[in-house]
Amino acid sequence: MRAIWKGAVSFGLVSVPVKLYSATESHDVSFRQVHATDGGRIKYQRVCSIDGEEVAYADIAKGYETEDGEMVILTDADLAELPSTSSREIAVEKFVPSDQIDPMLFEKSYYLEPEKTGAKPYALLRQALLDADRMAVVTVALRQRTTVAVLRVRDDVIVLQTMMWPDEIRKPDFSVETGEVKASEVKMANMLVETLAGDFDPDEFTDDYADAVEAVVKAKIEGGEVKQTPTATKSAGEVVDLLAALQKSVAAAKEARGEAAESADDEDGAEAKPAKKTAKKAAKKAPAKKTAAKKAPAKKKAS
Repeated sequence: MRAIWKGAVSFGLVSVPVKLYSATESHDVSFRQVHATDGGRIKYQRVCSIDGEEVAYADIAKGYETEDGEMVILTDADLAELPSTSSREIAVEKFVPSDQIDPMLFEKSYYLEPEKTGAKPYALLRQALLDADRMAVVTVALRQRTTVAVLRVRDDVIVLQTMMWPDEIRKPDFSVETGEVKASEVKMANMLVETLAGDFDPDEFTDDYADAVEAVVKAKIEGGEVKQTPTATKSAGEVVDLLAALQKSVAAAKEARGEAAESADDEDGAEAKPAKKTAKKAAKKAPAKKTAAKKAPAKKKAS
């Protein structure tokens, strides 16, 4: 894991230097929109809804839409005047009973790792939280905005969980009318609860949908049902289609010498051997693409 933030937890006169790590990651299945005939990715243009013209990034500003649909344009100067903070302190405001905080308020979780100089005070805070069976309500500045969070202990590690503001929790706009519940029905419901009672083990549950998608994709790859696009890349790892890159390098080298470009499909022609030599030279001149090719197995694993 890579630390995304460094600072210190302060409670009273005690300061605990720590590193912050994201404690969760999403494994949700995602798909790309592509052209069904060749697998090319679909690109979207930034088009103004008023004049229909494509807008350059330099001309894009932040706008705040009012309730009646009017748009207020905010400039960089306006944004610079907004309250922000770059404090590196996680300030403990109070210690509260663990059951007083509604789980709906929890938003994102982070692990806190102590720096070497903070190992002892870290252990002190961790033990104090466990003994008191309380959470520490803290304020912390993340992404230049101050937010409220809690500190609690999970598997001997202190976890920071950011919280939503109270007005961000929606209230149901409907009422539940259950009618009269008979005592015999309640008794049977209680018996059902006891029958299904047990301890929670997250490993008992699996993402059947993600597993099924992975199985389908794997079967298609093994069956050769793969679209090889000229710009085939994997966003996270910049994995490049080496064959396509070498073919382009060969074509560019031939064009520079004034020779006609050889067809990529003509592998048995008279020019096949010289083309391979040229490709080797091109590969030597482009170590970056060879490095990218080493990452190719990761692409196969992801499927």
